[in-house]
Amino acid sequence: MWQSSTRTKKMSKIALVDDDRNILTSVSMTLEAEGFEVETYNDGQQAFDAFSKKLPDMAVLDIKMPRMDGMDLLQRLRQKTSMPVIFLTSKDDEIDEVLGLRMGADDYVKK
Repeated sequence: MWQSSTRTKKMSKIALVDDDRNILTSVSMTLEAEGFEVETYNDGQQAFDAFSKKLPDMAVLDIKMPRMDGMDLLQRLRQKTSMPVIFLTSKDDEIDEVLGLRMGADDYVKK
């Protein structure tokens, strides 16, 4: 599958990937209130497995997660798709931000 339809229709389905349930709940509620459909995943591996079946229009990733971290997930995604990816993370070192953007993230937002 691995093809994003972002260029042909309005962005509507966002994948939110974070191991913090409070973040998943609060961010998904905010996005849903704005009219987005949100799928949540607890770690990068769970998200990667789901994306291989149906790719969302955009992904919001944490970096520090079990099983597969956000950087590894982004690296794997960039081998297959150019869908927009935003890091939403507590990692606030400038080097992490630069690395994430160089790896292909579209934006880097600190929690």
